[in-house]
Amino acid sequence: MATHPIRGVALAGGGPLGAIYEIGALLALGETLQGLDLTSCGVYVGVSSGAFIAAGLANGLSPKSMHRMFIESDAADDPFEPDLLLRPALGEYVYRLASLPGLLAFAARQYLEPGGSAGFFESFSRLAHALPTGVFDNAGVGDYLTQLLSGSKRTNDFRQLRHKLFLVATDIDTGASVPFGADGWDDVPIARAVQASAALPGLFPPVEINGRFYVDGALTKTLHASVALRAGAKLLICINPLVPFDARLAAERGRRNEDSIVHGGLPSIMSQTFRTLIHSRMRVGMERYRAQFPDADVLLFEPERDDFEMFFTNVFSYSDRRRLCEHAYQRTREDLRRRHSELGEALGRHGVTIDDEALADEHRTLLVRGHRKNRRQPDAFGHTTAKLDETLDRLERLLMTHAALKRDQQAS
Repeated sequence: MATHPIRGVALAGGGPLGAIYEIGALLALGETLQGLDLTSCGVYVGVSSGAFIAAGLANGLSPKSMHRMFIESDAADDPFEPDLLLRPALGEYVYRLASLPGLLAFAARQYLEPGGSAGFFESFSRLAHALPTGVFDNAGVGDYLTQLLSGSKRTNDFRQLRHKLFLVATDIDTGASVPFGADGWDDVPIARAVQASAALPGLFPPVEINGRFYVDGALTKTLHASVALRAGAKLLICINPLVPFDARLAAERGRRNEDSIVHGGLPSIMSQTFRTLIHSRMRVGMERYRAQFPDADVLLFEPERDDFEMFFTNVFSYSDRRRLCEHAYQRTREDLRRRHSELGEALGRHGVTIDDEALADEHRTLLVRGHRKNRRQPDAFGHTTAKLDETLDRLERLLMTHAALKRDQQAS
């Protein structure tokens, strides 16, 4: 394990959509940043779905490998099946259902007790204890990771990693953040820590570890980048997949007609509220890091505020993973081009440079007909095929944008 970590990676959450975005972003960074091996950094921090990806990087799984496993899963030896996230929490249902007769009896006695002052709703409010703490069971994710990390040169034990790995969860009974992988918290299996960090309240039940119950680490902070900075990271690459949507900015840039998010109903309102809260909190944290760690460079990569595709795609969507991963890949490449001077200066302080030739190559894409990664071929036929694939993919994106604009016009 590295004793003086210099470079680090911090990954926020965002459900399956967030993990897909992070894989696409990491692929773009990995092929563009020379002198930075994303699987050999000194320290990794993961929160929620970001914990899943961080655990892979710390175990030597490259972004290309994770792209094959989770995005091009039909071609992988050990593919990730999305139905692992959608298995009903049957054990939780049975446990809560078994408690219902006792709760009913207690409520009835309290309500019918002669001279009692408790009303109907007060007496029977106790029945809420019979509601499950989660709809789905994410134990399948833990099982998948346990098997994946048992492979050659991989480990499910924090203490056997060559690099520091911190997976942050929240103790539901105290509200305290717990960095699994830190001293005193490194005896927990990595797969179990990922499961706890990704246990979004309401969707998945809290995960029990050593008699305590843990849920999503994003409840307290978005990135927990300070964990990596305190561990000694001097260059920290951060990826945050979820940002609030700016409808006015999207309209000004011609990407979408300005239309209030209110028209999307409760899901859009809740999504915007959640994203705004976690993003504003993260921004405050980024400013604090600059003051507390002046000798460190913290570089944040995230979607733009007018990225309607990232906002209007369901956070738990997995069916469009190829298109969304490509979207993240291309948006990150655009971000690198736009911030080239700023990023180049910061990266240069740590011996990392931007590969301008790779960044300028407009033919690079993750999409190819038949779902195989595009590689430009030296022969004329291969070059023509690559150009055709690229044109078809661009046409597909334009048609999707046109359809979205047309729906907006019809709704207005």
